[in-house]
Amino acid sequence: MIIAIDGPAGSGKSTVARMLAKRLGFWYLDTGAMYRVLTWKAMQMGVNLEDEDALCQLMDETTIEFQGKDENLRVFVDGHNVTKEIRLPAITNNIHYISNKPGVRQRMVKLQQKLAAEGNTVAEGRDMGTVVFPNAERKFFLDADIEERAKRRYAEFKPSHKEVFYADVIKDIETRDRRDTTRNNSPLVKGSDAIYINTTKLTIDEVFTMMLKEIESVGHT
Repeated sequence: MIIAIDGPAGSGKSTVARMLAKRLGFWYLDTGAMYRVLTWKAMQMGVNLEDEDALCQLMDETTIEFQGKDENLRVFVDGHNVTKEIRLPAITNNIHYISNKPGVRQRMVKLQQKLAAEGNTVAEGRDMGTVVFPNAERKFFLDADIEERAKRRYAEFKPSHKEVFYADVIKDIETRDRRDTTRNNSPLVKGSDAIYINTTKLTIDEVFTMMLKEIESVGHT
């Protein structure tokens, strides 16, 4: 069984995806982390982020693995743990170069489908229900007002990044939204068969309960 969760930054999809995977005993697939891994490696190796051929070649030579489960999920590239490194602001600011390349996305989609074939999966990202897993048993699109999404991200960043300002966070989210929804290849859109949930005024537990109810109604759990 595959549960596909899409939505913009700060909508709560990563948190609830982990919660659902833990509750259901499913595999959690963080597709955003996969693009972060390739961005990190490209920057480490000095690869031109505008060069699609070079990035595709790098992808072909890269091994991306996940170890652990739920909140203890660790991300490895070529055997090295880069769980923390791929979350740095520099990676976030450059990931759009990677995610906008059709050749790279095609390779990522194949890898994501291969990983999900190993067992029941909760997959979250930007194009899970529309492109990667069009036949997923349950599809969700999580959303929230941009101010609320910025507040959530700011709360996440503030403890470890003292220099982060709310105004910068909301600006970054606006930029990411624009890039994600307007790119030519696999843009962020709500699929016609996805269940839409606006999380602005909901707690994460309320969102979790709503989604779990929809999943259990499929009859597979």
